Amino acid sequence: MKDIIDTIGLIADGMRIETTTRFRVTNPGTGGVAGHAPDGGQEELDRAVAAARGAFPAWAATSDEERARLCMAVADQIESHAEELARLITAEQGKPLGGIGSRWEVGGAVAWARYTAGLSLPMQVLQDTPEGRVEMYRKPLGVVGSITPWNFPVLIAVWHILPALRSGNTVVSKPSPLTPLASLRLIELMNEVLPAGVVNSVSAADGSFNMGAAMSAHEGIAKIVFTGSCGTGQKVMRSSAETMKRLTLEMGGNDAGIVLPDADPKAIAEGLFWGAFINNGQTCAAMKRLYVHDDIHDAVCEALVAYARTIKVGEGTQDDSVLGPVQNRAQFEKLSRLVAQAKETGQVLLGGEPGEGLFYPPTIIAGLTADDPLVYEEQFGPALPIIRYRDVDDALRQANALDVGLGGSIWSSDKEAAKALAGRMECGSVWINSHGMIQPNAPFGGVKKSGFGVEFGEEGLKEYTDIQVIFA
Repeated sequence: MKDIIDTIGLIADGMRIETTTRFRVTNPGTGGVAGHAPDGGQEELDRAVAAARGAFPAWAATSDEERARLCMAVADQIESHAEELARLITAEQGKPLGGIGSRWEVGGAVAWARYTAGLSLPMQVLQDTPEGRVEMYRKPLGVVGSITPWNFPVLIAVWHILPALRSGNTVVSKPSPLTPLASLRLIELMNEVLPAGVVNSVSAADGSFNMGAAMSAHEGIAKIVFTGSCGTGQKVMRSSAETMKRLTLEMGGNDAGIVLPDADPKAIAEGLFWGAFINNGQTCAAMKRLYVHDDIHDAVCEALVAYARTIKVGEGTQDDSVLGPVQNRAQFEKLSRLVAQAKETGQVLLGGEPGEGLFYPPTIIAGLTADDPLVYEEQFGPALPIIRYRDVDDALRQANALDVGLGGSIWSSDKEAAKALAGRMECGSVWINSHGMIQPNAPFGGVKKSGFGVEFGEEGLKEYTDIQVIFA
């Protein structure tokens, strides 16, 4: 594995790009070295964009059936290297291999790739009358720049790249400098089954060269698809303005869950836990604040804590680890600050004290209000604030009060009542008695400052195209 990690490179036009230097990638579970990644700059970016532009005409002209076949070949390629990719993810991201961890992430990437390969956007006849025929076509944009985060490095890369390919675009992919290895290896594997130049990769050390900004401003890139923080997404939007790029921005959220008084505390405890703590809480659409009706508040807290106590936190290669470390020091320090502030006014029901290294136990804090930073800031880690309420309309008002809106959830024994309340939540996705369970056939995106544009399904595929109407 070490030899593989330290030889992963950048790809342009199907060929390896050598860089003068490589940068260290830290293993958050051990504090040691996960590997070394290529430290690229403007030259490498220009070369990757040129390769993608050169490959675009032939790829766009490839038949729909052939592109579908090749996208399915990508899915098969990922599946055949699943264990290798999972171990790379664990080494650099920290999540466990088993459970809802690295192997689960790669399995999700395979499933998403296969589903996307089966999508299509055929020509639509808008009118066919004696007065004339009107046809609408979906045409690829050109080069798509993909900028991915550190929480799901392979899965989110597939979310970006496969619909771009399926709709006839070519790609330049940039992973997070915190987790570049699995993503770069993914691009190497794709290039074993795709024509040269269709998918290319760049990477740079944090602070050495702002590759994301350079991509956003690059005249040769037609669209940026970005997943990450609100602040970084705003920068992408600003730097893309001069070249009028198309954008899909899936940014941060602060998802609220509302537990209605008719919910069964023991029945929902496991779902509440995983809604909040999947990937150690390091998920854009994780539940980050929980509003519980006064009638069942204590019972919900008791059941949730009882389930959370069964969860083992440990280094990702240990067979019994269920959750791993926080991925990086900056996120760990932010989480620690928010929890420390919450402890001053709230009641710690579980956790609350940092562990060794970057490990932080699942933390549940009750007795908080809208004025507490752990409630109104996105913690992006394993800490859940619980807010007691008496009036459902007040809970809904608090849930909608923030300037982000990615996801939300309603927990109730009455599904119809829950659906009625769900329709009043100001967010892109709402789940009933679960949270964050996205799927490839359902469009996913945010409202307000959580971004714009959607991913997944036919609606997500359309995001990678322009419309052309022919009047005949």
